[in-house]
Amino acid sequence: MPEQSAGMPRRRTVLASAAVTAAGVPLIASAGQAVAASGGGRESGGGAATTQAPDRELRKLLQEVDANRIEATVRRLAAFGTRHTLSVQDDPERGIGAARDWILAEMKKYAAVSGGRMTAELQSYIQEPASRIPVATRITNVVATLRGSVTPDRVYVVAGHYDSRVTDVMDATSDAPGADDDASGVALVMELARVLAKRRPAATIVFMAVAGEEQGLYGSRYAATQFKAAGVDVQGMFTNDIIGSSRADDGTRDPYTVRLFAEGVPTSETPEQANTRRSVGGENDSATRQLARFVNDVGDNDATGMNVRVVYRRDRYLRGGDHIPFLEQGYPAARFTEPAEDFAHQHQDVRVEDGKQYGDLPEFCDFDYIARVTRVNGAVLWTLAQAPGTPRQARIVTSNLTNDTELKWALGTEPDLAGYEVVWRETTEPEWTHVIKVGLSTTHTVDLSKDNVFFGVRAVNRDGKRSPVAFPMPGN
Repeated sequence: MPEQSAGMPRRRTVLASAAVTAAGVPLIASAGQAVAASGGGRESGGGAATTQAPDRELRKLLQEVDANRIEATVRRLAAFGTRHTLSVQDDPERGIGAARDWILAEMKKYAAVSGGRMTAELQSYIQEPASRIPVATRITNVVATLRGSVTPDRVYVVAGHYDSRVTDVMDATSDAPGADDDASGVALVMELARVLAKRRPAATIVFMAVAGEEQGLYGSRYAATQFKAAGVDVQGMFTNDIIGSSRADDGTRDPYTVRLFAEGVPTSETPEQANTRRSVGGENDSATRQLARFVNDVGDNDATGMNVRVVYRRDRYLRGGDHIPFLEQGYPAARFTEPAEDFAHQHQDVRVEDGKQYGDLPEFCDFDYIARVTRVNGAVLWTLAQAPGTPRQARIVTSNLTNDTELKWALGTEPDLAGYEVVWRETTEPEWTHVIKVGLSTTHTVDLSKDNVFFGVRAVNRDGKRSPVAFPMPGN
């Protein structure tokens, strides 16, 4: 470890100052200093030291997101009448089958201009009778895959569900336009597929329109189990569900905020892992929470025009979405949703009562808002795909009792890997506050006690793009 200079944090104290080498290069940067060193940009996530400002390439990409195209997609999906999972599948104009075929045709158009990098296909299975599925039913996801050009085995997934419902979840025939829930999310996924199809990400991005959500997350659960069975390295998954309006049920608007629900204690945690977590902490440091911090770092800025409000829950109170099956399989996954829902315009029969219009109709969507949420997703997915993968085997060495902290991790395989950074924060801080540059080493000792602060490790490539943080566990 470099010799400590005056003002550098000692193992028994934590100071907010930065250590400086003789050449004037910070060894440890606090939040404000890290933002300044990165070239400016709006501080996000409370001024986290890990903030990454959008570069010119990302800004250009986000400018291509088109609110008019998003509106056209939402209106087209609503025009299928109903997209209920149990609705007809062989009618070319009405029902979930017609919607499925239209989404696939559009995805194939995007794939046609990708230079062979993108494919679009149907992922189907027969769901035997189960909860909310009275008869054997074909459930079909529409999947477009943009294969990475450098590390294609590393995968990121973005999804929305294209099925819809009315008041009675078993009513498969009444009009269920499902504009906000969830044509908005599907429109986001399709618009990102269109914009990104012409580009060459380093890692693979999968765009999914899933079915069966309203009946019980059937389509996403099938997709997640298929990924797991195939050993796919899904390093991040986002569902966008009910992201169509900035208006709450009391009429107030918050057009520049999107919520991101991110669990702390992992859904897939084993009893042994739970015992370790209780011993060392980390309730706020699951892989999903690190993914949420990454979203704040790269998606909350002037290029998206949005504030990302991270909510420390798996989903809304006693509710769920299509990210949960991915969490069940041990994948980091989170849910984007609008700042406050208007329940008159979701899960409702289309009707007028006492002069009030009910139903999930396109007229209640804010298409500019959907476009901004699309830019948040675009900034996150593109940066994830271009940055190195999350470091593997991050651990804190515990073979000896000491008052400093030795960290180790596995060397990544990316050809453009430039090095690593150790990050740390007080245990009461929600965001990383300090960054230590350690080069291409796979071990580093910090003169701070592991008892007093939390540590993490992230990778950096030659373009300066950083991975999500890996939270180290005890090991040797």
